[in-house]
Amino acid sequence: MSNSNGTLKIKHVAIAGNIGAGKTTLCTQLGKHFGWEVHYESTDNNPYLGDFYTDMQRWSFNLQIYFLGNRYKQILNILAGDKTVIQDRTIYEDANIFAPNLHDMGLMTTRDFENYSELFKIMASQISPPDLLIYLRADISTLVSHIQSRGRDYEGSMSLDYLKRLNQRYEEWIESYSEGNLLIIDVNAVDFKNNPADLGKVISLVDGQLHGLFQ
Repeated sequence: MSNSNGTLKIKHVAIAGNIGAGKTTLCTQLGKHFGWEVHYESTDNNPYLGDFYTDMQRWSFNLQIYFLGNRYKQILNILAGDKTVIQDRTIYEDANIFAPNLHDMGLMTTRDFENYSELFKIMASQISPPDLLIYLRADISTLVSHIQSRGRDYEGSMSLDYLKRLNQRYEEWIESYSEGNLLIIDVNAVDFKNNPADLGKVISLVDGQLHGLFQ
């Protein structure tokens, strides 16, 4: 999209990454620095999340459909609006990582997965990918440390195997990502939550990417 003087206007920045990578924290920090509106992932008011971690097989399809619809609605609002928005997790992660992982683990039936995938294809045909995707790369020990420090009760039953499977899928997805501009940040090497200097480095990287989009 272009603004009134014909130059490119960034509308949609998204942060991708595994559970505990720091997406919400960085969304808040970048939103504040750049003056962007922040669209958070709906975890606190999600009616399925707690049940899902207790019984993944029973609630996997319900949870993924909820996330899919919620994320689709966010993107429609972003595209229809006139503000720059930074989004906590993308619709592409739901479809390329979480749903197929649940299917492969036997926690979502093939019938449900095919139904879900068809719905995603319809939605994806109606939207645009983010102008910039920021991927937070983190190893398992970093993820576990972050998850434990925030102390969400429903995440206490999450297995290391589940996190490892997701991480592998994230890496495969990012390696083949071709929908748009991509910035990878190594969360193992920076602490943007607690170290202002590290946050400054991340902001500089993002700033450089954004300037590149205006060329």
